[in-house]
Amino acid sequence: MAQQTDHTTSKRQQGLLRTKSIEQSIQDTEEPEHALKKSLSALDLTVFGVGVVIGSGIFVVTGTAAKNYAGPAVTLAFVVAAVVCALAALCYAEFASTVPVAGSAYTFSYASMGEFPAWIIGWDLVLELALGCATVAVGWSGYVQSLLDSWGIPLPEKLQGPPADGGFGFNIAAFLLILAVTAVIVIGMKLSAMVTSVVVAIKVVVVLIVIAVGAFLINGSNYHPFIPPSQETKGGDGLSSTLLEAIFGFTPTSFGFMGIFTAAAVVFFAYIGFDVVATAAEETRNPQKDIPRGILGSLLICTILYVAVAIVVTGMQKYTELDSEAPLSEAFKSVGHPFWAGLINFGAIIGLVTVCMILLMGQSRVFFAMSRDGLLPPLFSHVHPKFRTPYRSTIILGLISALVAGFVSLDELSKLVNIGTLFAFVVVALGVIILRRTRPDLPRNFKAPWVPVLPVLSVACSVWLMLNLSVETWLRFGIWMVIGIVIYFAYGRKHSRLNPARNSR
Repeated sequence: MAQQTDHTTSKRQQGLLRTKSIEQSIQDTEEPEHALKKSLSALDLTVFGVGVVIGSGIFVVTGTAAKNYAGPAVTLAFVVAAVVCALAALCYAEFASTVPVAGSAYTFSYASMGEFPAWIIGWDLVLELALGCATVAVGWSGYVQSLLDSWGIPLPEKLQGPPADGGFGFNIAAFLLILAVTAVIVIGMKLSAMVTSVVVAIKVVVVLIVIAVGAFLINGSNYHPFIPPSQETKGGDGLSSTLLEAIFGFTPTSFGFMGIFTAAAVVFFAYIGFDVVATAAEETRNPQKDIPRGILGSLLICTILYVAVAIVVTGMQKYTELDSEAPLSEAFKSVGHPFWAGLINFGAIIGLVTVCMILLMGQSRVFFAMSRDGLLPPLFSHVHPKFRTPYRSTIILGLISALVAGFVSLDELSKLVNIGTLFAFVVVALGVIILRRTRPDLPRNFKAPWVPVLPVLSVACSVWLMLNLSVETWLRFGIWMVIGIVIYFAYGRKHSRLNPARNSR
C-alpha cells in the first residue's frame, strides 16, 4: 500500500523537482525492513547536541579568532555565530517536528523543494559530516600524540599522519578512533547515548573548571582595547574580502568592527553539529516535541559556555599572546597553573570522542534516508535484525572516514565542513518558507516565529559567513557538488522510488 501511494504521487511530478510527500516519508519509516528503534528522549538529544558541539572548536579556534581577527571582542564573535545558528535552529526545529524522519535537511528538502535539491543537500551533508568526522579524529590524534610524547613513548613518525612537506604517513590513532566509534554506533543508539552522556559530563565539567578557576585569574588590562583598531590589508582570505578589494581597493580583514564578523566565520566551526540532532528524529520516542527541545536546548547551553570561556581566556592572557592551537591550556600555563592546563588537555582528548561518534552517526542516517528513497544503492538502508541500526552504511562510511583521517592532511579541507553546514542552513530556511505556502495544513508541533522574516534573515546571515570563507574553499565545494550531480544523473534519478519508469517494472 505504501508503494501505491508513492507511485500515484510521483506520476504528478516526474521531473527534477518531484517531491516526496510528508505522509509518504513518515509511512516509509513503518516498513519493517527499514524501521529504526525508537529509544531516544529529549534529554538524550540535548546530550547529543552538547556532545557534538562542544569539541575541537572551543578548545582550538578561540585563540586563532582572538589573536588574528577580533581580539577580546571574540566574545561578540561567538554571539554573532550563535545568532546565525539560532535562526537556523528555529527552522530545523519546525521541520523536524513536522517531518520526524531520518535524514535531517535532506528529508526536509525532499518534502519542500523536490528530489534534485534534496540530492544536492544530501550530498552536501555527506561532505560536512564525513570530513567533519575525519577532521575531528585527526585533531584528537594530535592531543593523544602530545600526551604520549610527554610520557616518553612517542609514536613512530610514519604512524603520526602525512608529513607537512609531503611523503607517506598514516595517522594510526585517528584511524583506530573512527573504527571504535563505528562499532559503538552499530551496536545501538541507546549505547551511543549512554557513552555520550558519560563523556559529555566529563567535557562539560572541564569547561566549567576553565570558567570557574579562570575567573579568579583575570587581569582587566587584557581587555584593553576590547576591539583592536582595524588593519587594512590587501588580499583578504575570504571571498567577501576578495570582492570588496576588487571594488574598493582594500578591506579591513582583521580587528575593528569587521573583524568581529570575520572571527564569527572562524568560530562558527565551534557550533557545527547541533543540526545532527535532527538526523535522529526517526529514533526518538516523541520526535515532534523532543527534537525541537534537543536542538534549541543544546544550542543555548553551548552558547552560554562558549561566551563565558571566551571572556575568561581573553581576560587571563593578552589576545596577542594567545596560542593558536591550544589556547585554553596555554592560557593556564601562562599564569602558572600547569595542573589545570593538563586537565584541559585530558578533557579535549575525551571530549573529541563524542564529536567524532555523533558526526559519523549523522552521516550514516543521511545515507540511510537517501538509500531508502532509491537515490543510493539499497545496501545503505539495510537495518541490523537485532540492533535495528543501519549497520552496513555505518560500517562502510566508518571505514571511508577512517581511511581519510589516516591518509589525508585536512588543514584546508576542514574549511569545507563550514561551507557545507552553512549551505544546509540556507536550504532548510528556504524550505520552511516553501512548505508554509505549499502545505499550510500540516500539523506543526513547533512553529518558527516571524516567518518569512526569520528564515530570510537566516539565509542572509549564513550566506554572509560563507562569503568570509576563502575562494579556494568555494572552488573545492563546487567540485564536490559537480561530482554529486554526476552521480545523481548516472544512478539516483533512475533508481529513485519516485521514478515512474522504475515503479512500472
